[in-house]
Amino acid sequence: MLDSVVQRVTIYGDPKGEAVLVTHALTGSSRVAEWWPGIVGHGKLFDPAECAVVGVNALGSCYGSTGPASERPDGGGRYGAAFPVVTVGDIVRAQASALEQLGIGRLRAVAGGSLGGMQALQWALDYPQRVGKAVVVGAYDHFSAMGIALNAVAREAIRIDPRYRGGDYDPADPPTAGIELARKIAMLTYKSEALFAQRFGRKLDRSGGNPYANATDRFDVEGYLDHQGTLFSRRMDANAYLALTRAMDLFDVRDHALPSPCPPLVFVGIGNDWLFPLHLVRAAAGRYAGMGAAATYLQLDSTHGHDAFLAESDALAELLSPHFLARHP
Repeated sequence: MLDSVVQRVTIYGDPKGEAVLVTHALTGSSRVAEWWPGIVGHGKLFDPAECAVVGVNALGSCYGSTGPASERPDGGGRYGAAFPVVTVGDIVRAQASALEQLGIGRLRAVAGGSLGGMQALQWALDYPQRVGKAVVVGAYDHFSAMGIALNAVAREAIRIDPRYRGGDYDPADPPTAGIELARKIAMLTYKSEALFAQRFGRKLDRSGGNPYANATDRFDVEGYLDHQGTLFSRRMDANAYLALTRAMDLFDVRDHALPSPCPPLVFVGIGNDWLFPLHLVRAAAGRYAGMGAAATYLQLDSTHGHDAFLAESDALAELLSPHFLARHP
């Protein structure tokens, strides 16, 4: 239980009128224009010159909002392993409170991908009077057993690192090896076999070496995973990763009563996505349509897999534009 929290908010444009809320994925931040350039920016789908665009760092993250690495209000040090379990509902409630304090009332839309898509759907169900439309990209109304299993393996990679120390590690000496391995596991779920075959195949590591002659040398795809792990360990808090992946696991709104009226829902499935398979995204859209909601299913075909909502944001904007425009709620 958290008595009070800090929310890191980034606002592009003038929030005096309606605004668009962009909710980030697992490792994102409130600075949405930086990681969704095809969607947010001048002349883009969400243009701050026409409608304010707001990003709020998720509760439990490590990019400004209260999370495991934050100092406790009572001066008792960092939360660390004592940080409580948070859900997507908790994240959205904290966002709603922050926006209310900022005087941002009705949202023209809430849009996000992956964990951000879960938040967008939660917003539509919990605050229908405040949401004009929800755009749920690469996500659906629950998280699958396979997704939970993949998250569990990534979390275990962090926990077995001796430097994790039960979650109460020294921030100056974090469980780097565990974080890097967790990221490598996650990257396999974010990309696709088709992309790896196209980009890497059986090429040897571009940095040199020959795995046929030396067991410690790498193929190029191994070098890619090592590079991604190194980059990630420099910016991600281990406990925050555990907290937010568990929030994903806990997400299940299939029993949530459909509000009346329900904001229009736009679901986007992604080709070659095996973390959030498109057939489950399509099925969720069908369930909401069957309950009477204005639910639309779109499909983004890509070899990138789940990461396509970030890697091909221009294509995503083109897909969405006939069905959703920020300037036309």
